[in-house]
Amino acid sequence: MPATRLHLVRHGEVHNPDGILYGRIPGYRLSERGERMAQVSAESMTDAPIVRLYASPLERAQQSAQPWSEQFGLEAKTETRIIEPWNKFEGGKFDLKGALLKPSRWHLIRNPFEPSWGEAYDAIAQRVIAAMEDAWDELDESGETGEIVMVCHQSPIWMAHLAIAGQRLWHDPRTRRCDLSSITSFERRDGRFAEVAYADPAANIDRIDTGAV
Repeated sequence: MPATRLHLVRHGEVHNPDGILYGRIPGYRLSERGERMAQVSAESMTDAPIVRLYASPLERAQQSAQPWSEQFGLEAKTETRIIEPWNKFEGGKFDLKGALLKPSRWHLIRNPFEPSWGEAYDAIAQRVIAAMEDAWDELDESGETGEIVMVCHQSPIWMAHLAIAGQRLWHDPRTRRCDLSSITSFERRDGRFAEVAYADPAANIDRIDTGAV
């Protein structure tokens, strides 16, 4: 089978001094540390046979894909299905206590299992896994052998992780194991994806991880 492994890579630290929930808002770019994180992440895979590269259309993912592009001589194809979820709180700071004190916002937090404040968890998981399957099949059909990198965001990676593991999708976002510039790796076995590794190559770089949906 030509395709051997697929890696979901999170973008690096974003310049977000005000701690805004940025979601899909344009203009949120990597900080200097985020650029360094992305470089370290790509360098950690120097010996891997990466032959396909995809990235979310958002700037922080496109920037984070650049070191991978340069290192492996690949064009980063834009894949819209791995974009950050939409969220009704984006553009501001989310404060659960503050939301509870404002009746006008109660409808946004009425159902944490869906969730009611944004894109449904199952919809996120389905679109990301569909993008993974298509990338895998495309490489298989090409006859080329190697691995795939998809640079995207915390929530899409975590939703794919939970769905592939057969776990419930609703969760406390604070418990996600998906650090900045981390690499979550999968193989396909008997026609299904299985998670096989997780790495945090930029762990030694100080970071501020705020603004993720």
